[in-house]
Amino acid sequence: MSELRSAIESFQADDLRAASDEQLEADFTELQQACQALEAERLRRLSEIHRRQSHRRDGYLTTASWLVDRHRLGWSAASREIRTARSLERMPRTKEALATGELTSSALHMLVWARQAHPAQFRQSEEALVETARRVPAGQLQRTVSHWRQKLDWEQGLKDAERLREQRRLTVSTTLLGMVRVDGDLDPETGETMLSALRDCMRADSSRRDPGDQRTAAQRRADALGEVCRRWLDAPDRPLVCGERPHVAVIVDLEALEGRAGRRSELDHVGPVHPEIVRRLSCDASLTRVVTRGRSEPLDVGRRTMVVPAPMRRAVVVRDGHCRFPGCDRPPPWCDAHHVKHWADGGETAASNLVLLCRRHHRLVHEGGFRVEIEAGRPRFLRRDGSRLEEMAPP
Repeated sequence: MSELRSAIESFQADDLRAASDEQLEADFTELQQACQALEAERLRRLSEIHRRQSHRRDGYLTTASWLVDRHRLGWSAASREIRTARSLERMPRTKEALATGELTSSALHMLVWARQAHPAQFRQSEEALVETARRVPAGQLQRTVSHWRQKLDWEQGLKDAERLREQRRLTVSTTLLGMVRVDGDLDPETGETMLSALRDCMRADSSRRDPGDQRTAAQRRADALGEVCRRWLDAPDRPLVCGERPHVAVIVDLEALEGRAGRRSELDHVGPVHPEIVRRLSCDASLTRVVTRGRSEPLDVGRRTMVVPAPMRRAVVVRDGHCRFPGCDRPPPWCDAHHVKHWADGGETAASNLVLLCRRHHRLVHEGGFRVEIEAGRPRFLRRDGSRLEEMAPP
């Protein structure tokens, strides 16, 4: 063990900045294989500790409690480690491949999972499964092992699928800052549906990405989720809820809508938001006027009306064809009809005062410092410093 520590210390003393790319990659490969070999030895010793029940010497009731207290593992991780160590003693081919650094930890756990399901059949198939684990990445190995299990026990495969489905959950909550936190586990079918929708939405978006798009992959995934939900809410065949189609609800007082210091500017679920966000949302929305006495007592409720009537929006779509921000060609379903002069500031809801903007550029115009003006019947976009953005596409 002292030699092992000395070797680790010598690695720690290396100046990685002076190493070439080839040397770094070669070192990483060697260390990766060495880690798997060390993992084999660690599990071999854990199996022997469990066989001897040496934890009883210090009063621990189980090997798991010894691992939790002495080595700071969680209970589920400790139990999994013990199961893996014990199983490995009955998996000679797997143990040999791990000791030579040819198996990853992910592959090991999948092979252990396969053996626990069908011990006798695994004994016959171990060599083939280990050879597969040596050659293919973890995702492909998982599919191979799943197919192997299904062929052996069709009924058990159905039970496993139902067990996974029963574990599905989705938690959505708002934070104190107004963010919405999403956490959960989806069954394979629902998860595949979500991944396909997000992938296709991101793919459609990435085909139109402009050089100035600095969003991370995680941010683009979040935007794609919002777009998928928005498309569902915008679909004409949605069932009515309390006599209305589902929609994003915003409550705002007149002062905030006019860009002054109002008292109320909030979304239905997440609470207060900046008035400029509400002004952007209200560019292309339906409005219900509520006149109140003081802050809360309703005196009059008007009919719900569209800010931009459907025929006028169609006319703007025919005229613009896509987002008019320079360099962007996102199609009309991705766009809002933006009031160049906001209707709350006295601007007309007329085609001459409307321009089609995708939601990302609509946000930049309202909240990102960019401006749009109408000049000779055409939109002119200005940067934060007042300089003009040149139109990339022909008129």
